[in-house]
Amino acid sequence: MKGFKSDYMLKKFTKLFRPNVRLSGRFTGCLLGQALGDALGFVVEGYPPEVCASYVRREMREVFTGQDGRTGFSFGQYSDDTQLARELLQSYAAVGYFDPADYARRIAAIFQEKRIVGRGTATENAAMRLQANIHWMDSGEPPPSAGNGAAMRAGVIGLLFYDNWDHLVVAAHEQSFSTHQDPRCSAGSIVIALTVGWVVTKKLVVAELLAELSKQVRVYDPILAAALLNDMPRWLGQTPGQAYGQIAMVGLTEGYKDSWHGISPFVTPSVLWSLYAFLRTPDDYWASLSVAIAVGGDVDTTAAMTGAMSGAYQGLSALPASVVKQVTDCGSWEFEQLCSLAESVCQQKQASMAV
Repeated sequence: MKGFKSDYMLKKFTKLFRPNVRLSGRFTGCLLGQALGDALGFVVEGYPPEVCASYVRREMREVFTGQDGRTGFSFGQYSDDTQLARELLQSYAAVGYFDPADYARRIAAIFQEKRIVGRGTATENAAMRLQANIHWMDSGEPPPSAGNGAAMRAGVIGLLFYDNWDHLVVAAHEQSFSTHQDPRCSAGSIVIALTVGWVVTKKLVVAELLAELSKQVRVYDPILAAALLNDMPRWLGQTPGQAYGQIAMVGLTEGYKDSWHGISPFVTPSVLWSLYAFLRTPDDYWASLSVAIAVGGDVDTTAAMTGAMSGAYQGLSALPASVVKQVTDCGSWEFEQLCSLAESVCQQKQASMAV
């Protein structure tokens, strides 16, 4: 079955059995699924809906047919979304556990060494504070800044803590706090991380997942919690065209305006849109990415978050091999290196659980 009817899911919340994928395949699928989504979205990041929809129709009808990258980059280049998720896994591999202080040092370094691609303003400001030896608990951009720069990298937290929701929630918050102190950013990070953790360990029962997500983020963002529990089921019964306008406005104050045409970098709608794109067709990675990108706006990030969740659920083998093998970070950290990192962290995680 390729996809499933969202109205049927809305009525039945049918149990979707986890694909028969080895744990290492979920780890590699999450990281590479994010990298590929990021790279595909990066080509048209910031473009309006009509351009992005045309890109999806023209280049992504079934599998990517074009070879054009973003101006100044080759095709397959991913952005800071995946770079910072990769740095988080590198930190875990080096230290043996999640250490927010070590991760913060790595954020500072990748900016200081000018290796970052497509930097976000809030994260860059935080990195400058970290470079000035400000403690990671004080370095984050304060409220009301609430971009998606922390949520975009949070999927891999779900890999590290899929066995313990309490630890997962704390880690998702801590990795967020070093760059984004607004609690809405922590809430968005928890949604992405917990969804990854859920699909690694559990059958995907949509109603149960949404209830757990809502419960875990309520203290950080009651608006997001209510949207997950009360509105997402309805949105999943709608087409992307019907759901987009509603999701894009969640959490915005009356009269709010920005320059983005499409899903903006504001954390609440971008996380909700990414989750919608994944849950609408959880058994079709390519279809989920197409939904994430077609509405325009901050589509490298929405596709990165969608790709992390979908890749963790389906595993690396579900990603189109000819395309995912082209991911790159300016000629380094390409497919094989990312796979090796994810597999190594998977082995470390399993070893820590056996102690």
